[in-house]
Amino acid sequence: MSRRTGSREESLLWRTDQLSDALDVGGAELNPERAQAGEDLVAKVRQRWALKGSRTVVALAGATGSGKSSLFNALAGEDVSSIGVRRPTTSKAAAAIWGASDDASELLDWLGIDKRHHVADDSGTLDGLILVDLPDFDSTEVAHREEADRILERSDVFVWVTDPQKYADARLHNEYLAPLQDHDTVMLVVLNQIDRIQDPDGAERIKADLAKLVAADGAGEFDVIGTSARLRDGLAELRGAIGEVVARRNAAEQRLVGDLKGTARGLLQDVGDVDPKLDRKADHKLVLALEHAAGVPVVLDAVQRDYLRQAGDHVGWPFTRWVSALRPDPLRRLRLSESSDRPAITESDVKTALGRSSLPPPSPAARSAVDLATRQVGETAGAGLPPRWADAVAAAATPESTALADSLDQAVMNTPLRARNPMWWQLVNLLQWLLALIAIGGLAWLVVLGALGFLQIDAEVPMYGPLPIPVLMLGGGLLLGILLALGSRAVARVGARRRRQAIEGRLASSVAEVAHEHVSTPVTAVLDRHKQARQQLQAAAK
Repeated sequence: MSRRTGSREESLLWRTDQLSDALDVGGAELNPERAQAGEDLVAKVRQRWALKGSRTVVALAGATGSGKSSLFNALAGEDVSSIGVRRPTTSKAAAAIWGASDDASELLDWLGIDKRHHVADDSGTLDGLILVDLPDFDSTEVAHREEADRILERSDVFVWVTDPQKYADARLHNEYLAPLQDHDTVMLVVLNQIDRIQDPDGAERIKADLAKLVAADGAGEFDVIGTSARLRDGLAELRGAIGEVVARRNAAEQRLVGDLKGTARGLLQDVGDVDPKLDRKADHKLVLALEHAAGVPVVLDAVQRDYLRQAGDHVGWPFTRWVSALRPDPLRRLRLSESSDRPAITESDVKTALGRSSLPPPSPAARSAVDLATRQVGETAGAGLPPRWADAVAAAATPESTALADSLDQAVMNTPLRARNPMWWQLVNLLQWLLALIAIGGLAWLVVLGALGFLQIDAEVPMYGPLPIPVLMLGGGLLLGILLALGSRAVARVGARRRRQAIEGRLASSVAEVAHEHVSTPVTAVLDRHKQARQQLQAAAK
């Protein structure tokens, strides 16, 4: 963003940069006609400022028969602009140039005025003035009206010339004066041909009425200058008023600043009054919908079963652990068993990655929930914005379905679904094998005793109370092992639920990143553009 400084030139160029940047940022979300007008204005400002010099372009504008050409010749001191008996009289603009200190050729070329006349002015009060006589803005000839409008667009000061018959003309007030509410410092209002008013007080009444009409247009408060080109009445006052504007040497800057203010104010209609933000509730609903679409509940069920399977391998009864080997790995069936070992897949890898999970595709209900959630994100974020901005937010909140599905699948595959095994598994496993060895030892002892008995060899059997120790070893080892397995399985169920909760948090974070990448970030980018465009337009309109 350009810095704003105290000098007039930098203030003008600063405003120009603000408007230009706002047009770039706003893009297609701004009204095309107003945006094009803004781009044309930016180009005009830069062209005019490159030609600024010390010249001030003052345009005499008026309707047919207002006598502006006669007034122009009277101010110039000779017949520069031709006056014909058939209307419209002025077909091409003519320029009268005061002073020779600054070459006006390049500026006049930019204005597109070929008819030029240098005025000898010994007083120097109008030095730097370029006075332009325009074709009638209400001419029946389209080319004449277009010529008048073209030069008015590039002039620094407007002198609106009207007469007692047409001073209330709707075309003058609606099409020319009403849009100039920011240009009161570079405007003069002239009531010409006051010599035709018979009533001695009529001229003052009409001037007062004209001033009220101009004020009602929003163009500003003006003391209307009454003139008669034929009798040369009021010429000195008009010349003095023009001289004051020229002497300030800032008319071009004031005119352009007024243009920038008005154009920026018009473009403010295309942005909202506030800066919306993403709604957290809608964003949370989107993450939940994406979790279901990504098959997260299925994955969590598999994680819970996988925990129990691994727990059984470590803390289950050693004599039945082989049964678990016959059961399929729940994560491997989903092609997720290596999630904890696989390196993270980058965004570029996703496009070429061949590996995908075997998760079931989202159901129609899940897809509908995602569509509804993304639409709610767009609607809440775009609430209160003009239609074009709201549509842009809604479009940003609607990701391409295939890319979204791929990202969700990769997010699940990249999420570690296992954690370090609990320490108690190792302790219970050691104890289970100790009990198994005791049972096996007891069984082996009993087999030896049986063999000795078969061979009729007497062997003393140690007793513990009424029971032989080998029987206690076999029965105790088996019973305690089974009880330990049952108790450990109950504890494992608690651990499985905790593992599920932990992995659920991981998967939620992974899915939230996908939502952020495919929905939140694009929506935020549109909202940021809106905020920047609004702030820059407000700055240019101040």
